[in-house]
Amino acid sequence: MADNTQETPRARVLVVDDEPSLLRALEALLRKKGFEVTALESPITATQQLAQEDFDVALLDIKMPELSGLELLNAVKHRRPEVEVIMMTGHATVETALAAVKAGAYDYLTKPFEDVELVARAVAKAAERKMLFDRNRELEKQLSERTPVQQNEGLVGNSGGMREVGRMIEAVAYSAATVLVTGESGTGKELVARALHARSPRRGQPFVALNCGALTETLLESELFGHVKGAFTGAQRDQKGLFDAADGGTIFLDEIGDIPPPTQVRLLRVLQEGEIKRVGAADSVRVDVRVIAATHRDLPKLVKSGKFREDLFYRLNVINIPLPPLRDRVDDVPLLAHHFLRRYAERLGKKVRSVSPEAVQLLSGYRWPGNVRELENAVERAVVLCRGDTIQPVDLPPAITGRTAPLVREAPVNGDEAAWLMLSYAAAKEQALRRFEKGYVDLLMKACDNNISAAARKAGMDRSNFKRVLRKYRSDIEPDSGDEGSDRATAS
Repeated sequence: MADNTQETPRARVLVVDDEPSLLRALEALLRKKGFEVTALESPITATQQLAQEDFDVALLDIKMPELSGLELLNAVKHRRPEVEVIMMTGHATVETALAAVKAGAYDYLTKPFEDVELVARAVAKAAERKMLFDRNRELEKQLSERTPVQQNEGLVGNSGGMREVGRMIEAVAYSAATVLVTGESGTGKELVARALHARSPRRGQPFVALNCGALTETLLESELFGHVKGAFTGAQRDQKGLFDAADGGTIFLDEIGDIPPPTQVRLLRVLQEGEIKRVGAADSVRVDVRVIAATHRDLPKLVKSGKFREDLFYRLNVINIPLPPLRDRVDDVPLLAHHFLRRYAERLGKKVRSVSPEAVQLLSGYRWPGNVRELENAVERAVVLCRGDTIQPVDLPPAITGRTAPLVREAPVNGDEAAWLMLSYAAAKEQALRRFEKGYVDLLMKACDNNISAAARKAGMDRSNFKRVLRKYRSDIEPDSGDEGSDRATAS
Protein backbone atom coordinates (compact mmCIF):
# COMPACT_ATOMS: atom_id res chain seq x y z
CA MET A 1 0.00 0.00 0.00
CA ALA A 2 1.45 3.37 -1.00
CA ASP A 3 2.44 5.82 1.70
CA ASN A 4 0.51 9.04 1.07
CA THR A 5 1.90 10.80 4.13
CA GLN A 6 3.06 14.31 3.35
CA GLU A 7 5.28 16.46 5.53
CA THR A 8 3.32 19.38 6.97
CA PRO A 9 4.88 22.68 5.80
CA ARG A 10 6.39 24.79 8.58
CA ALA A 11 4.47 27.91 9.54
CA ARG A 12 6.15 31.18 8.53
CA VAL A 13 6.37 33.81 11.27
CA LEU A 14 7.24 37.50 10.97
CA VAL A 15 8.62 39.05 14.20
CA VAL A 16 8.98 42.84 14.44
CA ASP A 17 10.49 44.48 17.54
CA ASP A 18 12.94 47.41 17.91
CA GLU A 19 14.70 45.77 20.88
CA PRO A 20 17.55 43.76 19.25
CA SER A 21 18.17 41.44 22.22
CA LEU A 22 14.49 40.47 22.59
CA LEU A 23 14.13 40.13 18.82
CA ARG A 24 17.02 37.63 18.62
CA ALA A 25 15.73 35.71 21.63
CA LEU A 26 12.27 35.37 20.07
CA GLU A 27 13.80 34.35 16.75
CA ALA A 28 15.89 31.62 18.41
CA LEU A 29 12.91 30.35 20.46
CA LEU A 30 10.56 30.10 17.48
CA ARG A 31 13.18 28.51 15.22
CA LYS A 32 13.77 25.90 17.93
CA LYS A 33 10.02 25.19 17.91
CA GLY A 34 10.16 24.48 14.18
CA PHE A 35 8.87 27.74 12.69
CA GLU A 36 10.39 29.60 9.74
CA VAL A 37 11.19 33.02 11.18
CA THR A 38 11.88 36.42 9.65
CA ALA A 39 13.01 38.83 12.40
CA LEU A 40 13.07 42.59 11.67
CA GLU A 41 13.79 45.66 13.81
CA SER A 42 12.17 48.16 11.43
CA PRO A 43 8.39 48.27 10.90
CA ILE A 44 8.97 50.05 7.58
CA THR A 45 11.12 47.15 6.37
CA ALA A 46 8.37 44.82 7.60
CA THR A 47 5.76 46.44 5.35
CA GLN A 48 8.12 46.00 2.38
CA GLN A 49 8.68 42.35 3.33
CA LEU A 50 4.92 41.76 3.53
CA ALA A 51 4.54 42.96 -0.05
CA GLN A 52 7.00 40.29 -1.23
CA GLU A 53 6.40 37.25 1.01
CA ASP A 54 3.58 35.22 2.52
CA PHE A 55 3.42 34.78 6.29
CA ASP A 56 1.14 32.76 8.53
CA VAL A 57 1.67 34.66 11.79
CA ALA A 58 3.00 38.14 12.61
CA LEU A 59 4.35 38.90 16.11
CA LEU A 60 4.45 42.71 16.49
CA ASP A 61 5.61 45.06 19.23
CA ILE A 62 3.18 47.92 19.84
CA LYS A 63 5.63 50.71 20.72
CA MET A 64 8.19 51.26 17.94
CA PRO A 65 9.74 54.29 16.18
CA GLU A 66 8.82 55.17 12.59
CA LEU A 67 5.54 53.27 12.78
CA SER A 68 3.51 52.14 15.79
CA GLY A 69 2.52 48.52 16.24
CA LEU A 70 -1.15 49.37 15.71
CA GLU A 71 -0.30 51.16 12.44
CA LEU A 72 1.74 48.14 11.37
CA LEU A 73 -1.18 45.86 12.33
CA ASN A 74 -3.46 47.86 10.03
CA ALA A 75 -0.86 47.59 7.25
CA VAL A 76 -0.61 43.82 7.71
CA LYS A 77 -4.39 43.38 7.60
CA HIS A 78 -4.61 45.62 4.53
CA ARG A 79 -1.94 43.72 2.60
CA ARG A 80 -2.45 40.21 4.01
CA PRO A 81 -5.82 39.97 5.80
CA GLU A 82 -5.41 36.20 6.30
CA VAL A 83 -2.27 36.61 8.48
CA GLU A 84 -2.87 35.99 12.20
CA VAL A 85 -1.36 38.85 14.24
CA ILE A 86 -0.18 38.73 17.87
CA MET A 87 0.62 42.05 19.56
CA MET A 88 3.31 42.53 22.27
CA THR A 89 3.61 45.46 24.64
CA GLY A 90 5.34 46.51 27.82
CA HIS A 91 2.73 49.20 28.41
CA ALA A 92 -0.46 47.18 28.56
CA THR A 93 -3.74 49.02 28.92
CA VAL A 94 -7.32 47.98 28.33
CA GLU A 95 -7.58 50.65 25.63
CA THR A 96 -4.61 49.38 23.61
CA ALA A 97 -5.78 45.78 23.95
CA LEU A 98 -9.26 46.67 22.71
CA ALA A 99 -7.83 48.72 19.86
CA ALA A 100 -5.60 45.81 18.78
CA VAL A 101 -8.43 43.26 18.86
CA LYS A 102 -10.75 45.67 17.03
CA ALA A 103 -8.10 46.12 14.32
CA GLY A 104 -7.97 42.35 13.82
CA ALA A 105 -5.32 41.05 16.24
CA TYR A 106 -5.66 37.38 17.20
CA ASP A 107 -3.89 37.64 20.57
CA TYR A 108 -2.24 40.12 22.92
CA LEU A 109 0.89 39.45 25.08
CA THR A 110 2.37 41.58 27.85
CA LYS A 111 6.14 42.11 28.27
CA PRO A 112 8.21 41.07 30.13
CA PHE A 113 7.01 37.52 29.54
CA GLU A 114 6.58 35.38 32.64
CA ASP A 115 7.48 32.35 30.52
CA VAL A 116 8.74 32.46 26.93
CA GLU A 117 6.86 29.23 26.32
CA LEU A 118 3.69 31.35 26.47
CA VAL A 119 4.89 33.13 23.34
CA ALA A 120 5.62 29.83 21.57
CA ARG A 121 2.18 28.48 22.48
CA ALA A 122 0.43 31.65 21.29
CA VAL A 123 2.27 31.48 17.96
CA ALA A 124 1.48 27.74 17.62
CA LYS A 125 -2.24 28.38 18.22
CA ALA A 126 -2.26 31.26 15.73
CA ALA A 127 -0.47 29.09 13.15
CA GLU A 128 -3.02 26.30 13.63
CA ARG A 129 -5.84 28.82 13.18
CA LYS A 130 -4.22 30.04 9.96
CA MET A 131 -3.81 26.43 8.78
CA LEU A 132 -7.52 25.79 9.41
CA PHE A 133 -8.37 28.95 7.49
CA ASP A 134 -6.23 27.82 4.55
CA ARG A 135 -7.73 24.33 4.59
CA ASN A 136 -11.29 25.68 4.69
CA ARG A 137 -10.51 28.03 1.81
CA GLU A 138 -9.15 25.12 -0.23
CA LEU A 139 -12.17 22.94 0.58
CA GLU A 140 -14.54 25.77 -0.33
CA LYS A 141 -12.68 26.15 -3.62
CA GLN A 142 -13.01 22.42 -4.34
CA LEU A 143 -16.72 22.51 -3.53
CA SER A 144 -17.27 25.52 -5.80
CA GLU A 145 -15.36 23.82 -8.65
CA ARG A 146 -17.66 20.80 -8.73
CA THR A 147 -19.32 19.93 -12.02
CA PRO A 148 -22.91 21.10 -12.60
CA VAL A 149 -24.10 17.57 -11.80
CA GLN A 150 -22.27 17.58 -8.48
CA GLN A 151 -23.40 21.09 -7.56
CA ASN A 152 -27.06 20.43 -8.30
CA GLU A 153 -27.34 16.96 -6.79
CA GLY A 154 -24.95 17.02 -3.82
CA LEU A 155 -22.43 14.54 -5.25
CA VAL A 156 -19.16 15.44 -3.53
CA GLY A 157 -15.74 13.97 -4.26
CA ASN A 158 -12.60 14.41 -6.36
CA SER A 159 -11.33 10.84 -6.12
CA GLY A 160 -10.88 8.77 -9.27
CA GLY A 161 -13.95 6.66 -8.51
CA MET A 162 -16.23 9.67 -8.12
CA ARG A 163 -14.84 11.38 -11.22
CA GLU A 164 -15.72 8.22 -13.16
CA VAL A 165 -19.26 8.31 -11.70
CA GLY A 166 -19.57 11.92 -12.88
CA ARG A 167 -18.37 10.99 -16.37
CA MET A 168 -20.90 8.14 -16.56
CA ILE A 169 -23.75 10.43 -15.50
CA GLU A 170 -22.80 12.99 -18.16
CA ALA A 171 -22.50 10.27 -20.81
CA VAL A 172 -25.83 8.46 -20.27
CA ALA A 173 -28.16 11.12 -18.83
CA TYR A 174 -29.50 12.15 -22.24
CA SER A 175 -30.76 8.66 -23.12
CA ALA A 176 -33.84 6.76 -21.95
CA ALA A 177 -31.82 3.59 -21.28
CA THR A 178 -32.42 1.76 -18.02
CA VAL A 179 -29.63 2.28 -15.46
CA LEU A 180 -28.64 0.02 -12.56
CA VAL A 181 -26.77 1.82 -9.77
CA THR A 182 -24.86 -0.59 -7.52
CA GLY A 183 -23.00 -0.04 -4.28
CA GLU A 184 -23.15 -0.54 -0.54
CA SER A 185 -25.87 1.05 1.57
CA GLY A 186 -25.24 4.72 2.24
CA THR A 187 -23.03 5.41 -0.79
CA GLY A 188 -25.50 7.85 -2.40
CA LYS A 189 -27.31 5.81 -5.04
CA GLU A 190 -30.41 8.01 -5.00
CA LEU A 191 -28.20 11.09 -5.55
CA VAL A 192 -26.92 9.45 -8.74
CA ALA A 193 -30.50 8.74 -9.87
CA ARG A 194 -31.51 12.35 -9.21
CA ALA A 195 -28.45 13.60 -11.09
CA LEU A 196 -29.34 11.43 -14.11
CA HIS A 197 -32.88 12.81 -14.09
CA ALA A 198 -31.71 16.42 -13.65
CA ARG A 199 -29.39 16.17 -16.67
CA SER A 200 -31.91 14.34 -18.89
CA PRO A 201 -34.53 15.72 -21.32
CA ARG A 202 -37.12 14.53 -18.72
CA ARG A 203 -35.92 16.99 -16.04
CA GLY A 204 -39.12 19.03 -16.28
CA GLN A 205 -41.22 15.94 -15.56
CA PRO A 206 -41.72 14.02 -12.27
CA PHE A 207 -38.98 12.13 -10.44
CA VAL A 208 -40.54 9.42 -8.25
CA ALA A 209 -38.58 7.25 -5.78
CA LEU A 210 -39.59 4.06 -3.97
CA ASN A 211 -37.74 1.72 -1.59
CA CYS A 212 -38.88 -1.68 -2.82
CA GLY A 213 -37.63 -3.51 0.25
CA ALA A 214 -39.90 -1.61 2.63
CA LEU A 215 -43.25 -3.03 1.43
CA THR A 216 -45.05 -6.36 1.31
CA GLU A 217 -45.74 -7.92 -2.11
CA THR A 218 -49.37 -6.74 -2.32
CA LEU A 219 -48.59 -3.21 -1.15
CA LEU A 220 -45.54 -2.99 -3.43
CA GLU A 221 -47.52 -3.96 -6.54
CA SER A 222 -50.33 -1.59 -5.61
CA GLU A 223 -47.83 1.21 -4.98
CA LEU A 224 -46.04 0.63 -8.28
CA PHE A 225 -48.88 -0.21 -10.66
CA GLY A 226 -52.04 0.99 -8.90
CA HIS A 227 -55.18 -1.05 -8.32
CA VAL A 228 -58.88 -1.10 -9.07
CA LYS A 229 -61.68 -1.08 -6.53
CA GLY A 230 -62.13 -4.49 -4.84
CA ALA A 231 -58.76 -5.86 -6.00
CA PHE A 232 -57.91 -6.77 -2.42
CA THR A 233 -59.20 -6.17 1.10
CA GLY A 234 -59.24 -2.44 1.78
CA ALA A 235 -59.19 -1.41 -1.94
CA GLN A 236 -62.30 0.79 -1.72
CA ARG A 237 -61.62 2.82 -4.86
CA ASP A 238 -59.46 2.86 -7.98
CA GLN A 239 -55.94 4.06 -7.29
CA LYS A 240 -53.18 5.00 -9.74
CA GLY A 241 -49.62 3.84 -9.01
CA LEU A 242 -46.18 5.43 -9.09
CA PHE A 243 -45.61 4.48 -12.72
CA ASP A 244 -48.66 6.61 -13.55
CA ALA A 245 -47.30 9.41 -11.39
CA ALA A 246 -43.90 9.25 -13.11
CA ASP A 247 -45.34 9.20 -16.66
CA GLY A 248 -43.04 11.27 -18.87
CA GLY A 249 -40.38 11.35 -16.17
CA THR A 250 -38.19 8.99 -14.14
CA ILE A 251 -38.91 6.33 -11.51
CA PHE A 252 -36.16 5.27 -9.09
CA LEU A 253 -36.55 1.78 -7.65
CA ASP A 254 -34.21 1.37 -4.70
CA GLU A 255 -33.34 -2.07 -3.29
CA ILE A 256 -34.55 -3.74 -6.48
CA GLY A 257 -32.97 -7.02 -5.35
CA ASP A 258 -35.64 -7.39 -2.66
CA ILE A 259 -38.72 -7.52 -4.90
CA PRO A 260 -40.62 -10.87 -4.89
CA PRO A 261 -40.83 -13.08 -8.04
CA PRO A 262 -44.44 -12.14 -9.02
CA THR A 263 -43.54 -8.45 -8.96
CA GLN A 264 -40.43 -9.20 -11.02
CA VAL A 265 -42.71 -10.56 -13.76
CA ARG A 266 -44.87 -7.41 -13.75
CA LEU A 267 -41.81 -5.14 -13.80
CA LEU A 268 -40.30 -7.08 -16.71
CA ARG A 269 -43.48 -6.42 -18.73
CA VAL A 270 -43.17 -2.69 -18.08
CA LEU A 271 -39.58 -2.69 -19.31
CA GLN A 272 -40.35 -4.82 -22.37
CA GLU A 273 -43.71 -3.43 -23.46
CA GLY A 274 -43.88 0.00 -21.84
CA GLU A 275 -47.24 -0.77 -20.26
CA ILE A 276 -48.61 -1.55 -16.81
CA LYS A 277 -51.58 -3.55 -15.58
CA ARG A 278 -53.15 -2.31 -12.37
CA VAL A 279 -53.79 -4.91 -9.66
CA GLY A 280 -57.22 -6.46 -10.31
CA ALA A 281 -57.59 -4.84 -13.76
CA ALA A 282 -57.99 -6.64 -17.09
CA ASP A 283 -56.66 -3.90 -19.36
CA SER A 284 -53.13 -2.55 -19.69
CA VAL A 285 -52.15 1.13 -19.66
CA ARG A 286 -49.17 2.52 -21.61
CA VAL A 287 -46.62 4.63 -19.73
CA ASP A 288 -43.49 6.49 -20.78
CA VAL A 289 -41.11 6.18 -17.83
CA ARG A 290 -37.36 5.89 -17.55
CA VAL A 291 -36.42 3.29 -14.91
CA ILE A 292 -33.36 3.69 -12.71
CA ALA A 293 -32.85 0.86 -10.24
CA ALA A 294 -30.40 0.44 -7.39
CA THR A 295 -29.25 -2.31 -5.08
CA HIS A 296 -26.57 -3.14 -2.53
CA ARG A 297 -27.03 -6.85 -3.22
CA ASP A 298 -25.11 -9.12 -5.65
CA LEU A 299 -27.76 -9.56 -8.39
CA PRO A 300 -25.73 -12.05 -10.51
CA LYS A 301 -25.46 -14.23 -7.39
CA LEU A 302 -29.24 -13.94 -6.83
CA VAL A 303 -29.79 -14.92 -10.48
CA LYS A 304 -27.63 -18.02 -10.04
CA SER A 305 -29.57 -19.05 -6.93
CA GLY A 306 -32.89 -18.58 -8.74
CA LYS A 307 -34.07 -15.68 -6.55
CA PHE A 308 -33.91 -13.05 -9.29
CA ARG A 309 -35.02 -13.43 -12.90
CA GLU A 310 -32.13 -13.47 -15.36
CA ASP A 311 -34.13 -11.71 -18.09
CA LEU A 312 -35.11 -8.92 -15.68
CA PHE A 313 -31.49 -8.51 -14.59
CA TYR A 314 -30.37 -7.97 -18.18
CA ARG A 315 -33.23 -5.51 -18.77
CA LEU A 316 -32.20 -3.51 -15.71
CA ASN A 317 -28.45 -3.75 -16.25
CA VAL A 318 -28.33 -1.99 -19.63
CA ILE A 319 -26.00 0.57 -18.07
CA ASN A 320 -24.31 -0.07 -14.73
CA ILE A 321 -22.95 2.72 -12.54
CA PRO A 322 -21.01 1.29 -9.58
CA LEU A 323 -20.52 3.55 -6.56
CA PRO A 324 -17.31 3.04 -4.54
CA PRO A 325 -17.56 2.66 -0.76
CA LEU A 326 -16.24 5.56 1.27
CA ARG A 327 -13.31 3.52 2.63
CA ASP A 328 -12.01 3.28 -0.97
CA ARG A 329 -12.03 7.06 -1.43
CA VAL A 330 -10.52 8.32 1.82
CA ASP A 331 -9.23 11.47 0.09
CA ASP A 332 -12.85 12.61 -0.24
CA VAL A 333 -13.55 12.43 3.51
CA PRO A 334 -12.30 15.97 4.44
CA LEU A 335 -14.21 17.46 1.51
CA LEU A 336 -17.41 15.59 2.41
CA ALA A 337 -17.01 16.53 6.08
CA HIS A 338 -16.70 20.21 5.17
CA HIS A 339 -19.69 19.94 2.84
CA PHE A 340 -21.87 18.50 5.62
CA LEU A 341 -20.45 20.91 8.19
CA ARG A 342 -21.50 23.85 6.02
CA ARG A 343 -24.96 22.35 5.50
CA TYR A 344 -25.72 21.66 9.16
CA ALA A 345 -24.07 24.79 10.54
CA GLU A 346 -26.39 26.82 8.32
CA ARG A 347 -29.41 24.66 9.09
CA LEU A 348 -28.81 24.76 12.87
CA GLY A 349 -27.74 28.40 12.96
CA LYS A 350 -24.32 27.59 14.49
CA LYS A 351 -21.03 29.35 13.72
CA VAL A 352 -19.03 26.16 13.23
CA ARG A 353 -16.53 26.78 10.43
CA SER A 354 -13.90 24.04 10.42
CA VAL A 355 -12.76 20.60 11.55
CA SER A 356 -9.59 20.34 13.66
CA PRO A 357 -6.61 18.41 12.24
CA GLU A 358 -7.01 15.76 14.96
CA ALA A 359 -10.69 15.28 14.07
CA VAL A 360 -9.86 15.08 10.34
CA GLN A 361 -7.27 12.40 11.13
CA LEU A 362 -9.87 10.38 13.01
CA LEU A 363 -12.47 10.76 10.26
CA SER A 364 -9.96 9.73 7.59
CA GLY A 365 -8.81 6.71 9.61
CA TYR A 366 -12.28 5.24 10.20
CA ARG A 367 -13.57 2.54 7.81
CA TRP A 368 -17.14 3.92 7.49
CA PRO A 369 -19.28 0.75 7.30
CA GLY A 370 -22.29 3.04 6.81
CA ASN A 371 -20.49 5.02 4.08
CA VAL A 372 -21.43 8.63 3.26
CA ARG A 373 -24.70 8.43 5.20
CA GLU A 374 -22.77 7.53 8.36
CA LEU A 375 -20.31 10.38 7.78
CA GLU A 376 -23.18 12.83 7.34
CA ASN A 377 -24.74 11.67 10.63
CA ALA A 378 -21.37 11.96 12.40
CA VAL A 379 -20.84 15.54 11.19
CA GLU A 380 -24.39 16.57 12.05
CA ARG A 381 -23.85 15.22 15.58
CA ALA A 382 -20.51 17.03 15.83
CA VAL A 383 -22.05 20.35 14.74
CA VAL A 384 -24.79 19.96 17.36
CA LEU A 385 -22.27 19.21 20.15
CA CYS A 386 -19.52 21.64 19.08
CA ARG A 387 -19.09 24.51 21.55
CA GLY A 388 -16.66 26.62 19.53
CA ASP A 389 -16.10 27.30 15.85
CA THR A 390 -14.05 24.13 15.22
CA ILE A 391 -15.12 20.49 15.49
CA GLN A 392 -12.86 18.62 17.92
CA PRO A 393 -12.39 14.84 18.44
CA VAL A 394 -14.61 14.96 21.53
CA ASP A 395 -17.53 16.04 19.29
CA LEU A 396 -17.30 12.87 17.15
CA PRO A 397 -19.20 9.62 17.84
CA PRO A 398 -17.47 7.09 20.14
CA ALA A 399 -17.34 4.51 17.35
CA ILE A 400 -14.98 6.81 15.46
CA THR A 401 -12.80 7.99 18.32
CA GLY A 402 -12.54 4.54 19.87
CA ARG A 403 -11.35 2.60 16.83
CA THR A 404 -8.64 4.81 15.38
CA ALA A 405 -5.64 6.77 16.57
CA PRO A 406 -5.59 8.36 20.05
CA LEU A 407 -7.62 11.52 20.42
CA VAL A 408 -4.54 13.54 21.37
CA ARG A 409 -0.80 13.38 20.78
CA GLU A 410 1.29 10.89 22.71
CA ALA A 411 2.35 12.18 26.12
CA PRO A 412 5.81 13.81 26.25
CA VAL A 413 8.62 11.81 27.79
CA ASN A 414 9.46 12.65 31.38
CA GLY A 415 12.46 14.83 30.56
CA ASP A 416 10.61 17.21 28.25
CA GLU A 417 9.24 19.67 30.81
CA ALA A 418 8.51 22.35 28.19
CA ALA A 419 6.26 20.00 26.22
CA TRP A 420 4.41 19.01 29.40
CA LEU A 421 3.86 22.67 30.28
CA MET A 422 2.19 23.27 26.93
CA LEU A 423 -0.66 21.00 28.04
CA SER A 424 -3.51 21.67 30.40
CA TYR A 425 -3.75 19.44 33.49
CA ALA A 426 -6.67 17.52 31.96
CA ALA A 427 -4.87 16.97 28.64
CA ALA A 428 -1.63 15.89 30.36
CA LYS A 429 -3.55 13.47 32.59
CA GLU A 430 -5.44 12.00 29.62
CA GLN A 431 -2.25 11.50 27.60
CA ALA A 432 -0.44 9.86 30.52
CA LEU A 433 -3.40 7.51 31.02
CA ARG A 434 -3.46 6.57 27.34
CA ARG A 435 0.29 5.90 27.38
CA PHE A 436 -0.12 3.57 30.37
CA GLU A 437 -3.23 1.90 28.89
CA LYS A 438 -1.59 1.21 25.53
CA GLY A 439 1.60 -0.14 27.09
CA TYR A 440 -0.35 -2.34 29.49
CA VAL A 441 -2.62 -3.99 26.89
CA ASP A 442 0.31 -4.48 24.48
CA LEU A 443 2.36 -6.29 27.11
CA LEU A 444 -0.63 -8.33 28.26
CA MET A 445 -1.53 -9.47 24.75
CA LYS A 446 2.08 -10.52 24.07
CA ALA A 447 2.18 -12.45 27.35
CA CYS A 448 -1.06 -14.24 26.42
CA ASP A 449 -0.01 -15.03 22.83
CA ASN A 450 -2.64 -12.57 21.49
CA ASN A 451 -5.52 -14.53 23.03
CA ILE A 452 -8.16 -11.95 23.96
CA SER A 453 -10.07 -14.07 26.50
CA ALA A 454 -6.87 -15.10 28.30
CA ALA A 455 -5.67 -11.49 28.43
CA ALA A 456 -9.03 -10.31 29.75
CA ARG A 457 -8.96 -12.94 32.53
CA LYS A 458 -5.41 -11.93 33.48
CA ALA A 459 -6.48 -8.26 33.60
CA GLY A 460 -9.46 -9.16 35.80
CA MET A 461 -11.83 -7.61 33.25
CA ASP A 462 -14.95 -8.71 31.42
CA ARG A 463 -13.97 -9.87 27.93
CA SER A 464 -16.16 -7.32 26.11
CA ASN A 465 -14.82 -4.45 28.25
CA PHE A 466 -11.23 -5.52 27.70
CA LYS A 467 -11.88 -5.80 23.97
CA ARG A 468 -13.34 -2.28 23.93
CA VAL A 469 -10.09 -0.94 25.43
CA LEU A 470 -8.00 -3.05 23.04
CA ARG A 471 -9.84 -1.68 19.99
CA LYS A 472 -8.56 1.83 20.76
CA TYR A 473 -5.04 0.73 19.90
CA ARG A 474 -5.42 -2.25 17.59
CA SER A 475 -6.93 -1.97 14.10
CA ASP A 476 -7.22 -5.78 13.79
CA ILE A 477 -9.83 -6.13 16.56
CA GLU A 478 -13.39 -6.46 15.30
CA PRO A 479 -16.49 -5.47 17.36
CA ASP A 480 -17.52 -8.13 19.88
CA SER A 481 -20.25 -10.39 18.44
CA GLY A 482 -20.30 -12.71 21.42
CA ASP A 483 -18.55 -15.44 19.41
CA GLU A 484 -15.35 -16.56 21.08
CA GLY A 485 -14.47 -18.95 18.29
CA SER A 486 -12.19 -16.37 16.66
CA ASP A 487 -10.63 -15.18 19.90
CA ARG A 488 -7.04 -14.81 18.74
CA ALA A 489 -5.99 -11.38 17.44
CA THR A 490 -3.53 -10.95 14.63
CA ALA A 491 -0.15 -9.84 15.93
CA SER A 492 0.35 -6.14 15.34
